[in-house]
Amino acid sequence: MLYMLLVPLKKFFIFFNVFRYITVRTALAGITALLFTMVLGPWLIRFLRKHQFGEAIREEGPKTHITKKGKPTMGGILIIGATAVSTLLWCDLSNLYIWLAMATMLLFGALGLLDDYLQIRKNRPKGLLAKYKFILQIVFAAVIAAVLFYMGLRGDFNLHLTVPFFKKWTPYLGMLYIPWIMLIMVSSSNAVNFADGLDGLAIGLTLISASSFTALSYIAGHALWSQYLNIVPVTQAAELTVLLGSLSGACLGFLWYNCHPAEIFMGDVGSLSLGATLGVVAIMIKQEFLLFMVAGVFVVEALSVVIQVGYFKLTGGKRVFKMAPLHHHFELMGWSEQKIVVRFWIVGIIFALFSLTTLKIR
Repeated sequence: MLYMLLVPLKKFFIFFNVFRYITVRTALAGITALLFTMVLGPWLIRFLRKHQFGEAIREEGPKTHITKKGKPTMGGILIIGATAVSTLLWCDLSNLYIWLAMATMLLFGALGLLDDYLQIRKNRPKGLLAKYKFILQIVFAAVIAAVLFYMGLRGDFNLHLTVPFFKKWTPYLGMLYIPWIMLIMVSSSNAVNFADGLDGLAIGLTLISASSFTALSYIAGHALWSQYLNIVPVTQAAELTVLLGSLSGACLGFLWYNCHPAEIFMGDVGSLSLGATLGVVAIMIKQEFLLFMVAGVFVVEALSVVIQVGYFKLTGGKRVFKMAPLHHHFELMGWSEQKIVVRFWIVGIIFALFSLTTLKIR
């Protein structure tokens, strides 16, 4: 909105020309989202506490988490709200990629909200049954995938798969891109959800991933940079930089209240939506494979659950880890919550930096 209002004013005063630049609007979007979360955070915490929207703790979880029971949850509403408001203010709203990313965030956020509501109001610690949650994730991902495929047929989306380290091998997937998109989005959504178990862990890792994709989106949308680094140019991806700046600012602001000891948790409304958004952005900028590096810790957390469940069923009750996801394994080893979180952040930064270094070795 502000973008559409301010840029035309450049004919009266040259200063307003600055709002045409992606970098300026990305910085402003990040600051706007940060202020939004910082200002409204205390109000939301009071509101959730007053109406008893408190965290439900699973009985099979670590006993040290009992103290977290009843703390305000569903804080993902604040992250989504801050990102949406900031994006609407500073983005070029004629960009289809922006609307698709926002639709993804809202759809998966609504699913997470339903899951959180059932946990709290219906006294169901596991919330929505896993199979129903998975089915709805597939349905939502299929809708987004169908839209992207249609855009591909119109020439607004590249249906060729980009594989790192292979300059000339870009296979055309056609309709097979639909299940590929669904796989990326559902996996990404659940991976962030699995990592949301310690104060500040998931939101800190999301901040790292969103910041990395901010740079990747800018490069993909910049003709000279994409050509220099041999990256598939995606003209409309440039505007996603502003959305990711908004998301980074919202994550940073939320971390202020979610760091140990947390005053509020993001809940599934936050984790499911953030994971899906990272996934769809990776798809739109043609960096799906880099998502596995940028969000490496999320991938490891998800794999630990898959390995634990698979091994448990195959061996009739034996375990690889003391508890899954992986952060719980380290908790039961005696590591403090703060140590686990900070060390996982460090590993997350290493993954993100490594993914960025791959841009030049293609």
